[in-house]
Amino acid sequence: MKLSVIISTYNSPEWLEKVLWGYSVQSHSDFEIIIADDGSAEATRQLIDRMRLETSLPITHVWQEDRGFRKCRILNLATLESTSDYLVFTDGDCIPRRDFLEVHATEAEPGHFLSGGYHKLPMTTSKAIGREDIISGCCFDLDWLKAHGLKPGYKNSKLTANRWQARLFNTLTPTRCRFKGSNGSAWKKDVLAVNGFDETMAYGGEDREFGVRLTNLGVKPKHVRYNAIVVHLDHARGYVDPTIVETNKRHRLKSDKEGIIRTEHGIEQHLQTQPTGDLT
Repeated sequence: MKLSVIISTYNSPEWLEKVLWGYSVQSHSDFEIIIADDGSAEATRQLIDRMRLETSLPITHVWQEDRGFRKCRILNLATLESTSDYLVFTDGDCIPRRDFLEVHATEAEPGHFLSGGYHKLPMTTSKAIGREDIISGCCFDLDWLKAHGLKPGYKNSKLTANRWQARLFNTLTPTRCRFKGSNGSAWKKDVLAVNGFDETMAYGGEDREFGVRLTNLGVKPKHVRYNAIVVHLDHARGYVDPTIVETNKRHRLKSDKEGIIRTEHGIEQHLQTQPTGDLT
């Protein structure tokens, strides 16, 4: 099963490099990568060019001018560039475990979308992870992570669950199964049916609103929290605006209450006009 992996990024080439090394050693090899770049500077383009050569990964770079947070727009443009029937969405600060794409490919089923999560790392641990730690898988080993600054906690069970435990935990978890932009996947036909992401939304629950519309379409959510594993590298969040987050929440609740399926501000508008952007 071929996958299109859509990775969002913005001016974080150091973290993106670590993420791409993670994709270079995936057990599932039938995939393409599309970098959804929300206006990064030249350093990101240079990194992508170098990583194509060093990893032989099939990477398409979809870029748009930096005009503030426009992640939903670049995700829609990246979706249009995808060539697979199944799309995996993640972020440029989430390093995938070796079996990450294998899990998404194996767990995918018609009429469903997958909802994963991430294991958040402190900055000291994030910086300590190097290429060899990713290639070898050490950065997913709990003892290695603790030795490099990760604090003990019950959430660490995500990293230690075996296949059967993961299935049990996915069934028993009280966490609501919502779409996660950092670790989620869906059939492309379903993404197109809801018209993709709502481009009127800035940061704060925009992925959850997208998931609400998928659910309204009749697509059922399915947990992969304990088997589709990524570790999340730390970073500042200066773009977070509580007012916008609250506005997005009201928008999401409206979509849920009114059973809205399609956004009027999504992919379709890019089929009617030539989008401003760059493709490499």
